[in-house]
Amino acid sequence: MLILDYVIIGNSAAGIGAVEGIRRVDREGKITIISDEEYSAYSRPLISYYLADKVTQEEMKYRPDEFYNQNNVDAKLGIKVTEVNEDDKKVLLEDDEEVTYDKLLVATGGAPFIPEMKGVNKENISNFIKLDDAKAIASDIKESEAEEVVILGAGLIGLKAAEALIKKGLKVTVVELADRVLSAILDKEAADLVQEHLEEAGINFILEDTIIEFLGDEKVTGVKLKSGQELDCDLAVVAVGVKPNVSIVKGTNVEVNRGLVVNDKLETNIDDIYAAGDVSEGYDMLHEMAGVIPIWPNAYNQGLVAGQNMAGSNESYREGFARNAIGFFDLSMITAGIINPATDEYEVLIDKVEEDKVYKKIVLKDGKIVGFIYLNDVDRAGILTGLIKEQKGVEDIKNQLLADDFGYIDFDKEWRTQKLAE
Repeated sequence: MLILDYVIIGNSAAGIGAVEGIRRVDREGKITIISDEEYSAYSRPLISYYLADKVTQEEMKYRPDEFYNQNNVDAKLGIKVTEVNEDDKKVLLEDDEEVTYDKLLVATGGAPFIPEMKGVNKENISNFIKLDDAKAIASDIKESEAEEVVILGAGLIGLKAAEALIKKGLKVTVVELADRVLSAILDKEAADLVQEHLEEAGINFILEDTIIEFLGDEKVTGVKLKSGQELDCDLAVVAVGVKPNVSIVKGTNVEVNRGLVVNDKLETNIDDIYAAGDVSEGYDMLHEMAGVIPIWPNAYNQGLVAGQNMAGSNESYREGFARNAIGFFDLSMITAGIINPATDEYEVLIDKVEEDKVYKKIVLKDGKIVGFIYLNDVDRAGILTGLIKEQKGVEDIKNQLLADDFGYIDFDKEWRTQKLAE
């Protein structure tokens, strides 16, 4: 029996999913994981809780330390891949070691997007993507006795950083170019409710503006905005967004658009090279086109399918779509799919209780759910996510969708029985 060499670049959700996918099919092949982070796999969504002292580094672990040994994985952590050689089927590490492969998975995730801004390389300016970013911010707070922070970006990353820093006792101002917070996952009505809640918690917002310069000598002492306004700060966080970390395939023939282009098997255009997670550009089932879907469950599931296929299976992954479950200061929200439809081919259902900050919005197309926003009342959101995945028709029961008691009971007995059995 041929023993295969599997190499995985990246040690986060997609990489771990790939290990588990490979081991479902192949218990004998050699697996090597290579990551420029020195840590065992951890849950990156928890870095804000680490910064706020709500979880320890140990509690952030995505898999136990024994995971690598139990799955016969050679984990090369804290070392960077500098080159992929597709012709000789090997990767080159920064210490000049060469690692050969039969099957390669690129699971390098996302890299922070940094706009051109004067002075962005000063001290006490951080990103907020990895555990080391959270550690750097905590160190800067302690060493400089920081009291005021300016965060650029009111997306998920920026607002989780803001929440953590408020809990650390800092004065927080968030600057955002869009006209609302969380513009990628909320409509204006929901965003206004969330912003009000965040302001009540102490976060200040400046919308429809951006930073053009970081002030100070070696360390940041303030920022200058496009509007001309200047803000004092001891610390700054740049959280504008994340882009696929595709630098590892530069110089190869791997096809790159926004991310590494993959088919539903997670294969790139180069034989035996796969990609999964935030670095990949796969099929978005709701937009019916290729897209980057930088969310944790998508990364793991893509990695799982990629791993199985690397080991010889023939699995397909076609259920990718954007979805997020998150909370800020005890206000929970779950959103998925298309939430700001641009044409009249969509039908929109809305229920709102402003005094309770409850907002529900469901978007339908051709009698099927293609997106929703649930804010502060999320009990039925999991059912909606399942209905999106299955593309289950709901035309006959759409008047029940927003009801507090909506559930499987509203569907026909045969389908309901099947789902409850599952």
